[in-house]
Amino acid sequence: MALLIEGDCINCDMCEPECPNQAIALGEEIYEIDPDLCTECIGHYDEPTCVKVCPIDCIIEDPERPETAESLLEKYQFLYNK
Repeated sequence: MALLIEGDCINCDMCEPECPNQAIALGEEIYEIDPDLCTECIGHYDEPTCVKVCPIDCIIEDPERPETAESLLEKYQFLYNK
């Protein structure tokens, strides 16, 4: 699944610089993850870095965007032409 930042985000600026796909940006009120760019760090790291650094654990799997590890890897390969 792509990841989703919940509404209790405190805009601490920890997640955005950690995203290797530049999928995280400040939205109107909180940070948001572009699901078309999010690979849950597959292709880069063993686990999503945004989840790892979030101090309040407000980043979850997006229930509206179910994706398998294989589809996330395909997205990574498409994004990086590999």
